[in-house]
Amino acid sequence: MSLLSLRSLTQMLSSSVLSGMVGAAFLVCSGTASAVPSFSRQTGSECAACHISSFGLNLTPYGIRFKLNGYSDTDGKGTKVPLSAQLLVEHVNPATGAADTRLSEADLYVAGRLAEQLGGFALVSRRDDGTTVKTTVENIHLRAARDVTIAGKNATVGLSIGTNPGAQDPIGILPGSGFTVPSTDGTLLNPASTHRLANRVIGASAFGLLGGNWYGEVGTYRSLSLATQDRFGFEAADDPGRLSGTLYTRLAYMRDWKTQFFSAGLVGLSTKRQLNRSGPSDDIRDLGFDVSYQYLGTREHMAQLRYVNILERRRYGSTPASPFVPGLAANARGHGRDQTLALTYAYKQTYAFTVARLTGTGSDDAVRFLPYGRPDTTSTLLLATWAPFGKEDSWGAPFANVSFSAGWFRFSKFNGSGTDVFGTSFGSGAPLTNANDLNQFSLGMRVAF
Repeated sequence: MSLLSLRSLTQMLSSSVLSGMVGAAFLVCSGTASAVPSFSRQTGSECAACHISSFGLNLTPYGIRFKLNGYSDTDGKGTKVPLSAQLLVEHVNPATGAADTRLSEADLYVAGRLAEQLGGFALVSRRDDGTTVKTTVENIHLRAARDVTIAGKNATVGLSIGTNPGAQDPIGILPGSGFTVPSTDGTLLNPASTHRLANRVIGASAFGLLGGNWYGEVGTYRSLSLATQDRFGFEAADDPGRLSGTLYTRLAYMRDWKTQFFSAGLVGLSTKRQLNRSGPSDDIRDLGFDVSYQYLGTREHMAQLRYVNILERRRYGSTPASPFVPGLAANARGHGRDQTLALTYAYKQTYAFTVARLTGTGSDDAVRFLPYGRPDTTSTLLLATWAPFGKEDSWGAPFANVSFSAGWFRFSKFNGSGTDVFGTSFGSGAPLTNANDLNQFSLGMRVAF
């Protein structure tokens, strides 16, 4: 076994998983589903009408209906320009390394109504993670809906086109919706996973909501060409490969009691994937369930508890040999699991606190997951926010909003271990790094208009 080969391979692994970690970290602040002032101007409603916090991610029942109907509700007062912009300034203090203050995001949203029950959402984002600066086109979503009667019950049916599987779901708690997710080489539905589908595919689905309670959706996706991914700002190294026979399914039950809201759902994604767009195909099947409960009350004290569990089963098309251990080959089958358990509490939709436990696990494979043969990662997020505006009669509404945040991202396990996560003791050449060395504290100010 060549020490140089081990060092090179492990450093490449370190780069890959760190990229996933950074992706998960900034999903905390992603604008996938956050309050966008162009929606507020269009509807004449404050941001707090759609979100538990007046400038946050968690959707209220009104926000769910707004998304389901194609972002098309309006106050009828003239034509509105469906554009918004957003800036995020952060002070980032990692457990190891120098603290840094930077303009982390500068975003442009195209978000709003195009016609009756037809609207869309898209994000052009410039992000600076302290190492690289990227401009990307993300979360394109176009939805057309129509109200009908089925078996004597009111129903809404329609079509959805998008580039981020799961983000189109109206309940807004699946991984693609912008909440923090486990930072691991996890499921295809995980936007922080290596070779993730998010923003690198295009797909269409048909959906329906029956009686205001039962939601169903079925659709398919295909990979964007490498040239299109490059134009959208994404690197070829993370290409999800060629997809075939892809099927996305969703079934969920929702119940709105005005002062409380409950949902429970199933989500599935199956596909055959050729990572290098040629050669053998991996057979991948994701199946997950999610549960969400909101206490809305009089809007003074509000809370949401959510849990998402997605299992991915993999049948690999090839079993590469270990470059280090003669006779050792990768497994022909494997699985991964992503779990998120999160609780958000908001007081007067102004002060909010979120605690989330993020777990990514998978089957052991000594060849695919160096250096320990395990992909397991466990982390905890603590996030406090203050959104002084965004309520009825508050300053700036409906033209602008602002929030201040303090967050702590803490790892107890990373890359299958709590210590020496990049295998320094195996001669990798990487600096000795324990899981808690990846911890990060950040302060942020977000302004949207």
